[in-house]
Amino acid sequence: MVNSKLNKLVKDNIYLVLLLSIVLFTILSTSYFSALKKDQEDRLLYILDNTFFKKSINHLITNLNPRFKNLNFRVADGDSFEKILSKLEISKGEKEIAIKNLSNFKFVKNLFKGQNISFKLDNANSSVKIVEISIEQSKTKKYVFYRINDSNKFNYKEIDKLLKKVIVFKESEIKNSLYSSAINSGIKPNIIIDFARIYGFQIDFQRDIWKNDRFQIIYENFLDSKENILDTGNILYANLILKGKDNSLYIFKTKEGYEHFDSAGRSIKKSLMKTPINGARLSSSFGMRKHPILGYNKMHRGTDFAAPEGTPIMASGSGKIIRARWCGGGGNCIKIRHNSTYSTVYAHLKNFARGIKEGTRVTQGQIIGYVGSTGMSTGPHLHYEVIVNGKKVNSQTLKLPSGKILKGKERKLFEVDKIKLNVLKSELINSEM
Repeated sequence: MVNSKLNKLVKDNIYLVLLLSIVLFTILSTSYFSALKKDQEDRLLYILDNTFFKKSINHLITNLNPRFKNLNFRVADGDSFEKILSKLEISKGEKEIAIKNLSNFKFVKNLFKGQNISFKLDNANSSVKIVEISIEQSKTKKYVFYRINDSNKFNYKEIDKLLKKVIVFKESEIKNSLYSSAINSGIKPNIIIDFARIYGFQIDFQRDIWKNDRFQIIYENFLDSKENILDTGNILYANLILKGKDNSLYIFKTKEGYEHFDSAGRSIKKSLMKTPINGARLSSSFGMRKHPILGYNKMHRGTDFAAPEGTPIMASGSGKIIRARWCGGGGNCIKIRHNSTYSTVYAHLKNFARGIKEGTRVTQGQIIGYVGSTGMSTGPHLHYEVIVNGKKVNSQTLKLPSGKILKGKERKLFEVDKIKLNVLKSELINSEM
């Protein structure tokens, strides 16, 4: 009787019994695993605190560091090769080895702002060694110096990047200035400067260009494998359409190199350029004037071109620099002797271009300095003088001898090249339509 009542009680409360059993099992399991986990944690902490284990881990991590390390630098103002070397965590002896091996190369001594230099370091031994030095010479060329085995001597190789040449045609209306219109057309600044240089013998960019005049230009771009423009090449064809009149110029290779000629085969080169600066305003002519600082009338024996500070200044002719220093009231100035007859002076410069110093030879159109306001000056401008047989003359009225005229076989070859360039121009124009 009692058993049947007990069985009935259990049967009626079976779910409650199961629930209590599950709760009891959970409590016992949790306690067991917590104790086991604590024991495992204690064991792990003991292992981690073991001195031998610590040394093993440190040794493993140390050996995971890569043996070779690459460091890249971009040359800033005032940087030298020695200064960049000082930024490397290498011994004094290692720096001296690098300097000794590279100091005989002129371009290493004349680094320029924005130039890329990279070093490959070997961390295999306690003493870090330089195994390779890469110096960018231009966008298309670099020099790589590499250590010969484990010696203290370096060899080098010159590497030219494989670039794709693309011929580009641009045409635009000149609205504010040639420079701004060309920039808006996507033309690189160095091509614009070259364009201004070749027309600088016959065009005054301040007074000869009017609103709604146009320009056309065909030039070379050099692209890398990612289609990025790394460099520009020659201007093959140029045309300034002034007041509806064409002034076409064609490139042609002579014995002296590439030159630009008009449609009649006349070289646009003269002994001196008409204006040695692009986009400037004639602010003071040659002759008597009231001096802006001294306050009294004085003969102004040059021509002043007002332009923004930093505007590039070109050598108006090829020659030898006989002065590149401070000139008192003229501030930073440069004097070039072109030949026994002609010399030119450029004054109030902000600074000189890289490599410009007394005794250096320059070519016509080469950048020699930048517009400034040094010395006795009321604002940024270029004071430009032309000296003929020791006498200062008006550069704007001076009649200069023209360049060569193609004749005979050269003229026939030029006419063929001219036809090819005119056909190329038509094809490029049609491809854009």
